[in-house]
Amino acid sequence: MTDHLAPSVFGNVHLGYIVIETQRFSEWRRFGRDAIGMHLDEISHDVIRFRLDDHQARFILTRGPAEDVVALGWHLDDHESFDRVVARVTDRGVPAVDGAPEDAAVRGVQRLVRFPGPNNLTQEIFTSANTTDEPLFMSNRGGFVTGASGMGHVAITSTKPHQMRGYYNTVFDARLTDYIDETISGAKLKIRFLRVNERHHSIAIANVQTAPINPIRTRVQHLNIEVATLDDMTAAYQRVKQLGFDMALSVGQHTNDRELSFYARTPSGFEWEVGWNPVVVDEKTWEPSTHQGISIWGHTPVGQTIIDKLDQFRLGARSLRRDEDVVPALAGAGIADN
Repeated sequence: MTDHLAPSVFGNVHLGYIVIETQRFSEWRRFGRDAIGMHLDEISHDVIRFRLDDHQARFILTRGPAEDVVALGWHLDDHESFDRVVARVTDRGVPAVDGAPEDAAVRGVQRLVRFPGPNNLTQEIFTSANTTDEPLFMSNRGGFVTGASGMGHVAITSTKPHQMRGYYNTVFDARLTDYIDETISGAKLKIRFLRVNERHHSIAIANVQTAPINPIRTRVQHLNIEVATLDDMTAAYQRVKQLGFDMALSVGQHTNDRELSFYARTPSGFEWEVGWNPVVVDEKTWEPSTHQGISIWGHTPVGQTIIDKLDQFRLGARSLRRDEDVVPALAGAGIADN
């Protein structure tokens, strides 16, 4: 294989959409539209979508039992980058399957291909998004930050963090932005933050090798979207509380990307971070570093009881029955780091 000689796709990759499988459409309508403040489109009995901007779909909810994120959709800027990613996958013997026209229509994209990803998260790539000039009906007045940065990020817990980092490096030329060292309930965690464009990170990987079990049932621990104004973040925080949704972490500021944010618990169980004003990486000057602790201030658990902690470990025990597939053919030997 000679793709180490080929041009990098870094900078031409953007998180474009996220697919969630759920049976809880009524709760998700209230959460996504009324609490978080996104635009809701009713597509069919089995599909609803949320918009953040002129893209037809940023979050696609399909009816099913997983109660989880099931796919990540990555926008490739041009056909050359798209073909390069497909070749990297298929040259290593991993199947890449063309998406059916009806799947592409639901996602609002063109030239859709999907292939296996770590933690049983299907990876989907597309070349362009269908856009619409239909007005957005959203609670947040300032809008969301997407564009060259993509639409946010996802955070994943892993017992095989080196291999997972190797996967995203192999497929998308992801770069290491920085690390965070944190201790939670006696377990030492190292979190790796990977970027594929100017956004500080599109993927965060929390190493749970030293934990007695992976405490996260779902494929992602949280996903993030970025609002354009501080007022929109604080208004969303108030709506989440007023509508009775669980608040996982209060407003706080992260040590590494300096984003102000809060974390709400979704109807499917994983967390949803709404953030404002993270740093944008300058490729000419950025050097990876290690930060101690996730937050400078805030991000304290809200209303968590001992029963909640026991329930968390009960759900975590269910994750032991799910093998963490890191797609070894695309992870290589993994990337050894500190």
